[in-house]
Amino acid sequence: MPSFETLLYSVEDGIATITLNRPDKLNAFNTTMMKELIAAFDETDGDDNVKAVIITGAGRAFCAGADLSAGAQTFDYDSRGGADQAARQEQGVHRDGGGLVTLRIYDSLKPVISACNGAAVGIGVTMQLAMDFRLASTDARYGFVFARRGINPEAGSSWFLPHLVGIQTALEWCFTGRIFPAQEGLDKGLVRSIHAPEDLLPAARALAREIIDNTAPVSIAITRQLIWRMAGASGPMEAHKADSRAIEARGRSGDAKEGVTSFLEKRPPNYPDKVSKDVPNIWPHWTKPTFE
Repeated sequence: MPSFETLLYSVEDGIATITLNRPDKLNAFNTTMMKELIAAFDETDGDDNVKAVIITGAGRAFCAGADLSAGAQTFDYDSRGGADQAARQEQGVHRDGGGLVTLRIYDSLKPVISACNGAAVGIGVTMQLAMDFRLASTDARYGFVFARRGINPEAGSSWFLPHLVGIQTALEWCFTGRIFPAQEGLDKGLVRSIHAPEDLLPAARALAREIIDNTAPVSIAITRQLIWRMAGASGPMEAHKADSRAIEARGRSGDAKEGVTSFLEKRPPNYPDKVSKDVPNIWPHWTKPTFE
């Protein structure tokens, strides 16, 4: 089991739980947390015992945004420097750490559920946009506060947020930078469901169990990528081609045979294929990740 400085990580009954764990700082996001979140998703993708992932926060916040301990230099990368700065440069532009995290979550081969237990501001909310389901506690609060800090939305949120809630709502939240309650997030489509604090993690686990207990993990990995990637497709033909490549590959798989046979025999399925080695490459110019 991996050990992290800013995260708690556990696996139980097929569910990996990743807890942002800087409660004294309201789980504020820093470079260490960025690197460890990416590493944690490498771990969940590579572990066939993990069938779903839940993300939550320790203490009273989910994540209060970027760690502002550097003061006025917080977002001034040139003045701050750092050993990892060169690695985060691309064509002379410093790639923001939140975006590196959301892109890693976007590439996840396992379903990802956010259990937002409290304040989620800045990167605390934008990291959740790349997750598949966002469950909220009644204590949850959200804020796209970037313009109030003199910066702009990050972490790929200018793509993710309008896809989830529409352009008008995305602009209102980002233009005003106001903090809003979970109920508004539910009304606008950001949040799937709201729960009492003590019911939040059980609800997230129940959703994960419904997925795990009834479906083939490789099919879930493909489905997740199809639906996320096709959000940016030029038209249905692109989706049709990807669907067709996937159906052709999966149709001859052991999972497909087991899925049909178990249904006809009226018994629970026992899918043989593994995400770590059996996800077919259905995307042109894409190399499937390996976990050796």
